[in-house]
Amino acid sequence: MTQVLVSSVILGFAPPAAPGTQSTAPAWVQLVPFVLLLVVMYLMVIMPQQKKAKQHAALLKALKPGDKVVTTSGIVGVVVGIRDHFVTIRSEDTKLELLKSAIQEVTERKP
Repeated sequence: MTQVLVSSVILGFAPPAAPGTQSTAPAWVQLVPFVLLLVVMYLMVIMPQQKKAKQHAALLKALKPGDKVVTTSGIVGVVVGIRDHFVTIRSEDTKLELLKSAIQEVTERKP
């Protein structure tokens, strides 16, 4: 019953085929579920990931010495210096040089 309803909607409310005959749907109808799956996947997975990546890139671009940061490994420190792809942070009495991408969030911005 459900298949008849779905196929009639997809085929433009065409009446179901008579028993004993075989109906063939146009080729584009067979592609509709795959296209819908790709659209849903794009909206649910790819777009949010791109948005998150843009936010992280903006966070790294706005990073400056004196900002208090948390790294992906959980180290909390204060930014001391910034180079091309590296950030130097100070945590307690330890000075660490990390990749910029290892900065997860900025907890306090220096005014």
